[in-house]
Formats: sequence, structure tokens, C-alpha cells
Amino acid sequence: MSRQAFVALVTCFNEDETINYRATRAQVRRQVEAGNNIMCAGTNGDFTALTFEEKVQLTEEVVDEVDGRVKVIVNAGMPATFETIKLAHQFDRIGVDGIAVITPFFIACTQDGLIRHFSTVADAVQTPVYLYDIPARTQNHIEPQTARTLARHGNIAGIKDSGGAKETLEAYLQVGREIDGFQVYSGPDHLVLWALQNGAAGCISGLGNAMPHVLAGILSAFNSGNVAEAERQQAIFAAFRTELYAFGFAPAMVKRALYLQDASVGASRQPALLPNDEQDAQIANLLRHYGMR
Repeated sequence: MSRQAFVALVTCFNEDETINYRATRAQVRRQVEAGNNIMCAGTNGDFTALTFEEKVQLTEEVVDEVDGRVKVIVNAGMPATFETIKLAHQFDRIGVDGIAVITPFFIACTQDGLIRHFSTVADAVQTPVYLYDIPARTQNHIEPQTARTLARHGNIAGIKDSGGAKETLEAYLQVGREIDGFQVYSGPDHLVLWALQNGAAGCISGLGNAMPHVLAGILSAFNSGNVAEAERQQAIFAAFRTELYAFGFAPAMVKRALYLQDASVGASRQPALLPNDEQDAQIANLLRHYGMR
């Protein structure tokens, strides 16, 4: 099976903080040309700052721009099951390849509550559903045994693990080994190759916004059996990640690194972190070091 890379696409904004759909389409083309699939309305896409209607239009614009050339997954997750289903119905209508559902945020959930939540959403749509675990942001974590239970649902196709712990990722991978068809996608950018070597279906990367060709290179080399080249590209990707993320909150640093390459992406909606002049200078130097500016 050929493994696949998805980029958790940034959402581009104008100076007045309205969505810049033209610039977002340009970012879609950039990723497609590099060979990456698209995830929209995720953490790196400022999904918590988007309205219901904007998420729907954003997805329509992305799917239209992709025009079947790569796969598109969109995040429908909201704190309430009710609104998650309403969004998922819209994405079902649009015709995406997968619907990611981030764990509810702000609301503290039991594991039984998570099973009910994800199962109810998966029951409501035809499009395959992917669990999305990022406990540092939501304060709710999908335990491996919960993932095992949900993996038996006929319309739950896999999980995106953005927890950052190799132990949890390995536990999810074990679920995938036990239950045929349950796909595991790695979120942490320093674990892309490790995850592939241990059975992951692919990765969903935020850093790929800034380094699309390096991300695609890891997957291409791995799929062709060129382990040495995959390791070389992963080393570049991981080193850039370490240096960039040392400057501040990871999604904000990725957006700013991209902004310093192409100002049309704009800043994130407030009150998201805006890097200061010192951080901008550090990021610019880093981009020059990696030949990206």
C-alpha cells in the first residue's frame, strides 16, 4: 500500500480578517503540485476562529480547487455532537474523501462519552470518519482501548494522532494491526518516517505548509524503498521543526514562516499569537539557512 501525506492546510486571511479564498486556493495548488493531499479546517487552519458558514465555503473552495487530483479531508469536530453532525452533513454533501472529528474541547468527556460522540457522528454520514486526537489542545484524549472499540464501527476509517508521544502512536498502530482497515495517520512531524516504518497509513502534517517538497520527499522515498533518502529528508524536516518551534506556539510559527515566504497568507484571526519583530527576524534567518528565502 502506498503511504500518503496530507498537509493540514493554513487558512489565508485578508487584513480585515475575512478569509482570502484566492490565496487559500493558491496554497492548495502549491501542495497539489508538491504531491501532497489536503486536510482543511484543522488546527493549522484556524478552525476554532471560523464560523459554521465559513467552514462550509472553505471546504467547497478547496474541493473545487483540488478537482479530484488529490484527496481532501476536512475537520468537522466541535464541542457538541449536534453541531459536529450539522457540519459533517455539509461536508458529506460537498463530497470530501474523509471527515476528521477532533475530540470535543472545553467539555470534559469520559471515554464512554467519546464513544457515543464519535459513533453518533459516524452513523450520521456516508463519508468515512477519522478520529482526531490532540489532547494538549482539547484536554480530551482518546485512549487506545477506546480507539479499538471505535475501530470496529463500519464508518470509522482511522485516526489522526497529534498527541506527540511515540508510545500512544504505537498503541494506535497496534489497533490498526488488529483491526483490518483502521488507518493511523501520524501528526508529529518528527515522527513521520518512524510512523511509516511501523505501519502508519501516512501523516497529516502542519509543517508541510512551509516545507511541502520535503514532506512529499519523505513519502516518495519511503514508497519507492529508498530508505536512505527518506532518512535524509526526515532529518531536514525534523531539524527545521526543532528550530522553528523553539520560537513559539507551533501553528503560529508555521503560519509566520509561510507568511515570510508569501505575505498573501495573512495573519491568523485574533487573538491568535502574532510573532514580534525579534521572532520574525529569527524565522527569516532560519528560512535563509534552509534555502527557503
